[in-house]
Amino acid sequence: MATERTSAGDPARTLQLLWRANTDSGRRGPRRGLSIDAVVEAATVIADTEGLEALTMRRVAQTLGVVPMTLYTYVPGKAELLDLMLDAAYAGMPRTDTTGQPWRDRVTAIAQENMALFERHPWAAAVTTARPPLGPGQMAKYEHELSVLDGLGLDDVTMDDCLNHLLAFVQASARAAADARAARHDSSMDDQQWWEANAPLLARVFDADAYPLAARVGAAAGAAHGSAYDPDHAYAFGLRRVLDALGALIDPHHN
Repeated sequence: MATERTSAGDPARTLQLLWRANTDSGRRGPRRGLSIDAVVEAATVIADTEGLEALTMRRVAQTLGVVPMTLYTYVPGKAELLDLMLDAAYAGMPRTDTTGQPWRDRVTAIAQENMALFERHPWAAAVTTARPPLGPGQMAKYEHELSVLDGLGLDDVTMDDCLNHLLAFVQASARAAADARAARHDSSMDDQQWWEANAPLLARVFDADAYPLAARVGAAAGAAHGSAYDPDHAYAFGLRRVLDALGALIDPHHN
């Protein structure tokens, strides 16, 4: 997947578009009914099905049946469009009501919501959000996610740190899962088939006596997971470790 980053466009214009402030672009387009929302939806469908590499302003215009110059009267460029797409994806996320549940269950729900987002929109996992799109979708997402950490004895900065740590883990897991799917697709083999095809080649060059730990542990992991890397197992294992780490900060306030 290509790597893109948010907030790479004109910040003033982007914020206007995100919050639909002082914009009449929906009335200026020559095609009746075309709107910013329609542009974002068309772009999202392209990215969902073909990846960000396929997303261009020209391609979106073709999908909508307009010339590219018409599209620029709605969105100034791909950078701003990407912010709008991600914010719309955030706005469409289900928000799980975990009121009254233990904090680990509440945090797990946030992780699952974000993993589900990346499954619906795989391209989103490849987008770097160090400067997030500051739209209503982002704000609603942030408010909802912070609410699971509120009242646990953490100060505001630590709450933000904990949330960022969790979300970075989930996004990295989603990227790794996408890479694994791409490897299976590109090779036209699942992991077991790939290992069966390559094991005889490895056996001819690999000296297990020279790398005893690698041989022993690699064999054990491969037998346990059916491959060298199992994205589902890695996610489940990693999430438990993230929760344990957060517990070191949270549990002392609840004991």
